[in-house]
Amino acid sequence: MNFTEEDIKKLDRFFRLNLINAVTGIKPANLIGTISSVGEKNLAIFSSVIHLGSNPPLIGFIVRPTVETPRHTYENIRENGFYTINHVHREFIERAHYTAAKFDRAASEFEACRLTEEYVGDFPAPFIKESRLKLGMQLEQELPIALNGTILMIGSIKLAIVPDEIISDEGYLNLAKIDDVGISGLNGYYALEKIADLPYARVEQLPDFSDKK
Repeated sequence: MNFTEEDIKKLDRFFRLNLINAVTGIKPANLIGTISSVGEKNLAIFSSVIHLGSNPPLIGFIVRPTVETPRHTYENIRENGFYTINHVHREFIERAHYTAAKFDRAASEFEACRLTEEYVGDFPAPFIKESRLKLGMQLEQELPIALNGTILMIGSIKLAIVPDEIISDEGYLNLAKIDDVGISGLNGYYALEKIADLPYARVEQLPDFSDKK
């Protein structure tokens, strides 16, 4: 099917929501952990976490519009400036998925979804014990996106917890070894499979693609 811009505008709201969330392909599945200034914990699943730079190490994610609907993750980060990003693995997909439900402000998704709250050293935001790859983040900048009211939250990595067995000598990570999963759309989950290791791309080392169709 081909969809023009006008076709997309005329689509049923939920069909459009599902379609446009899926057309970018598989996205990372991450749980963001936060705590408010009065100790209320929050945990929410996000598929918008992106790499923004390595020096300094910056990671971004998108917060949906906050005007009409309270966003507890956003509010907690605004209050104390710290949060965690935790990879989702195959064994707790369902528990991670249901953190997206609209819980009351005082409710803890950690408790409701049976995920274990964990603190590492003096880092002030909660990690997930079940996650084997996790980042401790500090908010650096917010970039409002005027077109749709979303906000790009930019944070710097203050702590990276990465299993030794998935790191190569060059610093590459084999995420298949820890059963990482990805998300397509709002509720489709995919397993990861590593299928190739290719060298850094240089023009002078371009392979002969003449036999490729």
